[in-house]
Amino acid sequence: MPIDRRELERLIPSLRRYARGLAGDRATADDMVQDCLVRALDRERQFRGENLAGWVFAILTNISRSTLRSARRQPPRGDLDEVSGTTDADPATRVAIVAALAGLSDEQLQPLLLTAVEGFSYRETADILKIPIGTVMSRISRARTALAERLEGAPVVPIRRIK
Repeated sequence: MPIDRRELERLIPSLRRYARGLAGDRATADDMVQDCLVRALDRERQFRGENLAGWVFAILTNISRSTLRSARRQPPRGDLDEVSGTTDADPATRVAIVAALAGLSDEQLQPLLLTAVEGFSYRETADILKIPIGTVMSRISRARTALAERLEGAPVVPIRRIK
């Protein structure tokens, strides 16, 4: 089924935000998003017409895994202020949130970004990451706990209800 190019274009800011959260730097993230868009367009015949955002985010997640695996190192995540959604917040708060996010493993960061930042449900996140929904819930729970500990015992608030 053909991809709606306008809908794909509307996803680019979210894809860039997610990629920056995973890669940690703009250049790598932008390369990953470009690869993702090229693959989506090259493989549009594989798209079944149901959930374009989920399909494209799954492609980006797979590209991220490949990119980071081939790099064989954990890149510094210095560009997470855009991901954290705190660009208008107090600079000290922004620095604390960015540092706390940078301390998470990719395994915790991916589901957290997909649910809390990009607004995917737990089920959609499980489909994108190709893991069970229970694994998504436990990874988000561990990520929230780690963030709360890093942010000096701030109360843990629900990120999103299960749909």
